[in-house]
Amino acid sequence: MGISRPRNKWLKWPLRAAALVAVLLLGPLGVLAFGDLDLRTHWSVASRVSSEQAPDPRDEPAAIIQVYAARAHNWRGAFGVHTWFATKRHGAKYYTVYQAIGWNLYRGRPVVAVSRGGPPDALWFNARPEILLQRRGPGVEALIDRVEAAVADYPYPRQYRVWPGPNSNTFTAFVARQVPQLGLDLPPTAIGKDYLVGGGFIDRTPSGTGWQLSLKGLLGVGLGWEDGIEFNVLGLSAGIDLNDLALRLPGIGKLSMIPRG
Repeated sequence: MGISRPRNKWLKWPLRAAALVAVLLLGPLGVLAFGDLDLRTHWSVASRVSSEQAPDPRDEPAAIIQVYAARAHNWRGAFGVHTWFATKRHGAKYYTVYQAIGWNLYRGRPVVAVSRGGPPDALWFNARPEILLQRRGPGVEALIDRVEAAVADYPYPRQYRVWPGPNSNTFTAFVARQVPQLGLDLPPTAIGKDYLVGGGFIDRTPSGTGWQLSLKGLLGVGLGWEDGIEFNVLGLSAGIDLNDLALRLPGIGKLSMIPRG
């Protein structure tokens, strides 16, 4: 007669979980080792100048909405990005930038920062931002109204936690869910986007084109036309985009599977 070993069965799950996390960490570790991260410059002297990607409002009268993402400062950039909204109304000579900034709490201010007149595409402490979304022209004024209303309704004005949220990406994802017409596809490196507000476990994906399940941003799965299929383990997200055939990788971001040229 064989001797059963039930204990071995229970040992397999922690080992498998640890192995999965180790595999997911390969992306951030690769970016840390080989990526274009600034690990030396102190934040106090890092550049916040324009990256010259946004249309000059003096030359472009049309209403504009943009969403940017830039690597977080120093080693955190190997894991995630900071995201923000920028809007310009028709005929306006300046942009308005909306973002959640954690250090505002140390100054007794709400985390949501609204700034006008500065560059919408500024470097994020030496990190060049990427444009995730741009809408301009007819119909954008109404979308700006909805973005402003969503910013005002953000439920965590006095809370900020880098991991797993609520953070800057929680803010951006919240606004995007309130304005699903934008169809914003946040990258897997936007850690905190899966932190669902109000302690909920199910909500639309940030793009509004699908649904997701999430346990406090630590464990979950989402499926959407813009967002693809994405699994989240401890804030490290991986999956595949359905509409543009791209891998979604932790630390690395979106990696197209279609050869260029």
